[in-house]
Amino acid sequence: GEKTRMARLAAEDNAFIRPSRAAGTVGGVGGKTREAMLLCEAAGFDVVLVETVGIGQSETAVCDMTDFFLALMLPGAGDELQGIKKGLVELADMIAVNKADGDNLKRAKAAAAEYNAALHILAPRSEHWFPPVLTYSALTGDGIEALWEKILAHRTAMIACGDFETRRRQQQVKWMYTILEDRLHARLRSDPVIRAKVKQTEAAVANGRMTPAVAADTITALLER
Repeated sequence: GEKTRMARLAAEDNAFIRPSRAAGTVGGVGGKTREAMLLCEAAGFDVVLVETVGIGQSETAVCDMTDFFLALMLPGAGDELQGIKKGLVELADMIAVNKADGDNLKRAKAAAAEYNAALHILAPRSEHWFPPVLTYSALTGDGIEALWEKILAHRTAMIACGDFETRRRQQQVKWMYTILEDRLHARLRSDPVIRAKVKQTEAAVANGRMTPAVAADTITALLER
């Protein structure tokens, strides 16, 4: 479906689009997204865009694998409250409100003003960058060039202050823990003895015969064997 929505981009000789299945994973991105990003970088692509499946409870995990986190919002659709509630505002390096055209222009500007006000009462991710709030129109293209200019400005600022390399190192550590968690979960699912014991432990917790802490210790002991 991605290439259907990106007909112009898909036709570009210097662009490559790789759909990633996100079902069954958290964070709004596919399980092998990091590997795909590394492959694209190794192939010489200097810009890698990661599109998530939408706003969700774990959607913000994508910020742990990217240099710039852009939150795209719609005007007058309740996204203002949802963005604040789900932590997108705190994590976004920039917020962009779409559909700033025609009858929606005033609503888009109003939504942008609300986000901007919210940002001023929240601590930014970096002391060297305050997240801007812009409006744009995917229909007409108005404002998109300004978005790109802000992205480049962010990169320049982060490299100058050292935050760019710091974030890259943090991403590697986060990746390590993600792989570790995935492998532990895989072992819990694949080992029939452990899987059966986990089911028994779940039932004991649900019936009040075992506390969650004791249950966790029991399962951890199984993994240590």
